[in-house]
Amino acid sequence: MSTSTLRPERADAVQNAFDFDGAWQLNEQVSIRPERFGALLYHFGTRRLSFLKDVTLVEITRSLVSQPSARAACLAAGVAPGDLGQYERALATLAASSTISERSPS
Repeated sequence: MSTSTLRPERADAVQNAFDFDGAWQLNEQVSIRPERFGALLYHFGTRRLSFLKDVTLVEITRSLVSQPSARAACLAAGVAPGDLGQYERALATLAASSTISERSPS
């Protein structure tokens, strides 16, 4: 499900810096192209291409802007409480690569 592989110590730092209960959105410079396996994300600012191989993560990423927090977006997508950690890590990786960005709560 991860969009990139991080060294364990870097992954911990990224996750610790990610506010799972904060408001997030897809970066305005990122485009999502649906694919059978999930989606391709292209960041026009960094010219970085990412693959999301989990359709639930694609749904979460798209819904971030309409949910009060990343946690709420996960729960709205039907993620079980016991699985929240893996989605939090994936979203933290997306935040570290500027694919998603914080927004002011609505």
